[in-house]
Amino acid sequence: MANTSSCTSSTYDNSSSSSSCSTTTITTAKRQKHHHHHHQDDPLLIPGLPDHIAQLCLSSINPSLLFKVCHSWRRLIYSPSFPPFFSLYAILSPPKSHHNSHSIQLHNFDPISNTWHILPPPPPQKPPLHHILLHHPSFLSRNLSVQSISVFDNLILLAATTHNLTPALSHPLIFNPNEGWSVGPALNTPRRWCALGTSDKVVYVASGIGSHFSIETAKSIEKWDLINGTNWEKKAEMKDGRFSREAVDAVGWRGKLCMVNVKGDAAKEGVVYDVEEDTWKEMPEGMLLGFRGPVAAMEEEVMYVVDEAKGIMSRYNPEDDVWEEILVSQRLKGAEQMVAKRGRICVVSAAGISVVDVVAEPPRITVVELPEGFEAVAVHVLPRMPVTDFSVQK
Repeated sequence: MANTSSCTSSTYDNSSSSSSCSTTTITTAKRQKHHHHHHQDDPLLIPGLPDHIAQLCLSSINPSLLFKVCHSWRRLIYSPSFPPFFSLYAILSPPKSHHNSHSIQLHNFDPISNTWHILPPPPPQKPPLHHILLHHPSFLSRNLSVQSISVFDNLILLAATTHNLTPALSHPLIFNPNEGWSVGPALNTPRRWCALGTSDKVVYVASGIGSHFSIETAKSIEKWDLINGTNWEKKAEMKDGRFSREAVDAVGWRGKLCMVNVKGDAAKEGVVYDVEEDTWKEMPEGMLLGFRGPVAAMEEEVMYVVDEAKGIMSRYNPEDDVWEEILVSQRLKGAEQMVAKRGRICVVSAAGISVVDVVAEPPRITVVELPEGFEAVAVHVLPRMPVTDFSVQK
């Protein structure tokens, strides 16, 4: 069981993890008004050293420590020239009182200043972002899926539903912390309720439903090379269309994509796609038995799962084809989505967003407090955004 004593830690502030305590709550600091600073009269970063030399010295220090020292160091860690620390980017559901309460908002959580900031709006598109629906009168008991992925320091929205229950996105919407929003190449078939994943910086989308059900779409898989490709490329078909029932993750793991056709504890089928050989095969039995909730692979090498009914986090052992329990927590019950990066696993569950440090002994849980009234839909880990006008708290 996870220890629930409290300690001081940050989420993705590049700090090492050695504490034996396990649960921390990150509270959201109040936003303050933006202040414009005149930097020409600022003191040197380190008295007696030119700033470019001082920056080399300071870049090796944890930015959470620099943040606490002085304003000039605080400005430095948010400048484009300073190595960026990692932060959380979340798709959130607004409060019911919000005029677009059925849609989504995208926010960034800064683990250094403990603040949430709404992302700038994406480029004009049809339909606009607020037409991407989470809730619909025809589906009162469930949320509609909004499928997103992070690859090569980009957040990509790829599949969602509009008010008339058709695919909302004909092109991927891409957010880069340094460059803002852009649009990717048109999908051969815009879709929803598909399998979405990435392997070695290449995005894959499989199965799903377009504006209407088509066995051709339900059996298809396409890839988009984010670095070298300009279009989606069709690959070897699946054997049937049984993977178009739900929005699922195609988990990139050791040159393969692992996916199941149904979420949770229900009976399911599993397949593995070899990205190099362009072939499909059945998922190993032990691996399939463990897919009882969201799954993510740390740097595409080590696979983790959270049992959504029991709140158990496990690690996959491929040599023995078994899942090994590493953590049990009430906060992980009802897990819906997760990502793994840099030794930490971010889990979206009924309790909100939890960050599990799986490197620490025992594993440590950090609780990220959401903006008041909001609920988490998905979370991703990307470098922080540069702050050009220094709107960071004093």
